[in-house]
Amino acid sequence: MTSILWLLALGAIIYCFLVLVAVYRYLSVPPAAQLNPLSISIVKPLKGVDLGLEENLRSVFQQVYSGDWEILFAVRTAEDPAIAVVEKLQVEFPMVSSRMLLVGEPPYANAKVWSLEKLCDAAAYDLVVMSDSDIRVTESFLATLSNEFAANPKLGVATCPYRAVGGPSLWSETEALGMNTEFIAGILVARMLEGMKFTLGPTVAARKAAIADAGGWGSLQNYLAEDFVLGQRVTARGWQSILSSYVVEHRIGSEELQANFAHRLRWHRSTRRSRPLGYIGQFFTNPLPILLAVWPLTGFEFGFIGAALMLRFTVAFATQNGVLNDSASAKQLYLLPLQDLLSFGFWLAGFFGNTIYWRGRVFQLHADGTFTLQQ
Repeated sequence: MTSILWLLALGAIIYCFLVLVAVYRYLSVPPAAQLNPLSISIVKPLKGVDLGLEENLRSVFQQVYSGDWEILFAVRTAEDPAIAVVEKLQVEFPMVSSRMLLVGEPPYANAKVWSLEKLCDAAAYDLVVMSDSDIRVTESFLATLSNEFAANPKLGVATCPYRAVGGPSLWSETEALGMNTEFIAGILVARMLEGMKFTLGPTVAARKAAIADAGGWGSLQNYLAEDFVLGQRVTARGWQSILSSYVVEHRIGSEELQANFAHRLRWHRSTRRSRPLGYIGQFFTNPLPILLAVWPLTGFEFGFIGAALMLRFTVAFATQNGVLNDSASAKQLYLLPLQDLLSFGFWLAGFFGNTIYWRGRVFQLHADGTFTLQQ
């Protein structure tokens, strides 16, 4: 048992060094050269008015882009309060081409996929940027994505890394810290070891032709992690995928304990079915619990736990500050031990149970990554 613990600790340490190499590899890629701008459709499914929605949407309207572009929004009902927010911004930015679609209730489990299907059908341009309502960007957002796609005609999809911004609750802050240190680290290591054969996150850009080659949105209607499956299918059809150089800002809100824990458990249960082997490998992405388990074997040597903490904080700083340019959240790094312990607990919990709670409804998860409404 002692030997196994030491081997697990060694694996966690090796993983930390892999993250540092992966960070270097990502940052060493030069930005795409400025080329003739492509025409772009931004599509945004909306439901209700989340915290900061108006500022999030305003940041999209404020793009400085010389190519043709448009913004399409989708809501399910005419009573959705998000409509008023969009209409206010349409008056404020009359020079930006924008439309609101009323798509009705989804006929299948994944409401987001239903909205994206309708939005992409209505989009005027081949390059579609799918962005959630809680995303905030700078004025160079479209220009950066355009350059990356214009430089490579075989590029089918691109995932934008995101810098999570939590709300005032402790649970929101720890989740944001986990996204900015643990989650992005896993993406970078996967990119380095196997390439970007998937897409993840709240902002994905794709060519319509690549989406069609993947079977179209309709074929993803019952998948919870539709973004991940889309990337898998697109790359399987010969298209290329990248982790974009553009970092978006993900405003995750300020859920209290119960809602936050339900959200995180849903994400872990979904990930276990989307990437079964990768999910097992996540054991090493929380090094502190592993190293704490080994600590008694050293006679509670403070030099050992001090070195472990220094390594973990170094890796966190490399992802949070080096990749995501998030120097403002450095003051929250003291929460890292708590976040690692919480994340390890959710990882364990993800192996059990097939039920998830999403937007007030209960769903049943299946082994192939699909899900159905339970009640």
